[in-house]
Amino acid sequence: MRQAMTLAGTAGAAGDVPVGALVLGPGGPDGAAVLGRGFNEREATGDPTAHAEVLALREAAGHLGDWRLTGCTLVVTLEPCTMCAGAIVLSRVERVVYGARDAKTGAAGSLWDVLRDRRLNHRPEVIGGVLEAETAGLLTEFFRRGGC
Repeated sequence: MRQAMTLAGTAGAAGDVPVGALVLGPGGPDGAAVLGRGFNEREATGDPTAHAEVLALREAAGHLGDWRLTGCTLVVTLEPCTMCAGAIVLSRVERVVYGARDAKTGAAGSLWDVLRDRRLNHRPEVIGGVLEAETAGLLTEFFRRGGC
């Protein structure tokens, strides 16, 4: 999560909402290789889909040469939104670890629960609230300074 927080800081310094994400290869969160990294780039690119999670998933898929990220873990500083949750489900990520909850747009249990919806063909394990105070603090400080 600390690596994802560093990525989030990069987004914040560039004027975007400070969210960072990384995809760890099979083997879980302990010692697995980082296959993809991303931070929000919507403001920099003008691309509404340039969320940290989507960018990290794209890089990991490119690294593996396969859209199926079976056995991989996505670590992200903020609970994924519905778009990102859809991409996570479709990419077959095994596990999602996130920091701050998002009561306004969260799709991993706060507002919706897309990731664990039994109607879908894939449901990753979800672990929320990791370093929650610190990850939430990144967002609070960004918006307090008048970001986006």
